Order: sequence, then structure tokens, then C-alpha cells
Amino acid sequence: MASFVPTSAETLEDQRLYTQARLTRVECLDCLAAVGVKKNSDHHTSVQWTAEAAAQCPDLARRKAESPDGRLAFHACPRMSASIEAAVRDGRLTIGAEDGY
Repeated sequence: MASFVPTSAETLEDQRLYTQARLTRVECLDCLAAVGVKKNSDHHTSVQWTAEAAAQCPDLARRKAESPDGRLAFHACPRMSASIEAAVRDGRLTIGAEDGY
């Protein structure tokens, strides 16, 4: 349960910008699960998984089944990571934060 629930319009907008701004849709080249991705630098990648995408990914589903507490399910999927890198190489995903987001 969240310990802080934003209520002001400014805080809600900051939250939206931090979690959703500049997300680019990237589909896994293997299972076609689609996630939102933002690359602020070569070493910093934010990936927003939907419940649908997580259920579609065989790697995450396998790890979730192997780990009853679900902790392993939140490690990166290597096939999705490769798909994100391919999107960068192809120019479909840009690197660099804009306006702090």
C-alpha cells in the first residue's frame, strides 16, 4: 500500500511526467509483448510493463512460476532487452532526457 498518495494537480502532473512522459512503445521481437520504454542514457533504461505484456512474456511467466514470492519476475527479460537495443540501433528509440524527464 502506498504511503503517499498525491492529490495536488502539480504533484499528479509530476508523477505522470516521471512515469509516462516520452515512453516509446517497443515490442519484443520474440513474443510481441509491448512495453513503454524511455532511455535517459546508454546505461539508464526505464521499462513500463503492463499486466498484459507481463502475461504475454514467456520468460517472465516462467520465472514467476518458479518463484512463488514473485521476486524473480521483475528482473529484465533478455529478449525484451535485446528488442530495446535493436530499437535504439534502428532509430526508433532515442537516448537522452528532455526537460528532466
